[in-house]
Amino acid sequence: MSTSKVKSGGPKKSRRLSREFVLKGLYQRELGGDAFELIEKHLQEDTDFKKADEVHFAALLKGVIAQAEALEAQISPLIDRPITELSPIERAILKLATYELVNHLEIPYRVVINEAVELAKSYGGTDGYKYVNGVMDKLAAKVRAVEVNANSSSQRPRGK
Repeated sequence: MSTSKVKSGGPKKSRRLSREFVLKGLYQRELGGDAFELIEKHLQEDTDFKKADEVHFAALLKGVIAQAEALEAQISPLIDRPITELSPIERAILKLATYELVNHLEIPYRVVINEAVELAKSYGGTDGYKYVNGVMDKLAAKVRAVEVNANSSSQRPRGK
């Protein structure tokens, strides 16, 4: 068994873990307003951090923090209340997923939405994942319209 496989647990698992750490960091920032460096240092002390995709983690955390206002501006028209009234977890998940949808076009939109839903199931309120799914579906249709439409047309049943 190679050490790289043991370290990462595979690219899918290491990316999922990096998203979990980003979510924890964003939550910490939501509650305490901590600086990126402090959040990063704190999260790196976790023994499971070595299993995460550290490059993906750093890119996501830095990106979401740097673009927080722009991300909220993209989310706000799609939700039924002021963004400040969302739970800190759902708000952090939506910002993280929005950042990935807009800035990581190499990741299919369905993967981004699924990862956001899984985070909401694990960390959010009882039905928070349904809310996250609905908002992200609307956002994907706006920011990745070509990809969403191509996917929709390829899944239509074909005539006999």
